[in-house]
Amino acid sequence: MGTFREMRERVLADPEARAEYDRLNREEFALLDQMLAARHQAGLSQAQVAERMGTKAPAVTRLERALASGEHSPSIDTLRKYAQACGKTLKISIV
Repeated sequence: MGTFREMRERVLADPEARAEYDRLNREEFALLDQMLAARHQAGLSQAQVAERMGTKAPAVTRLERALASGEHSPSIDTLRKYAQACGKTLKISIV
């Protein structure tokens, strides 16, 4: 199947898909990429991240899917828990 990035590039080769993608919030896609990278670097499944966050696996699945669709903006607390579950620290900056 390939990685998320490989799949995204195949889809974005289509001009119509690219136009729709560009309409979505780029910041949320960047955040999702960072979250997925952190989880994969930690070698964790969604279920393992959920357990470390003190929640159930479907909650992590919904979180990642919602960011991919641009339909949800998680709370800072949720992002902090996700980062900590992956052995990372959340850092937010305004530039």
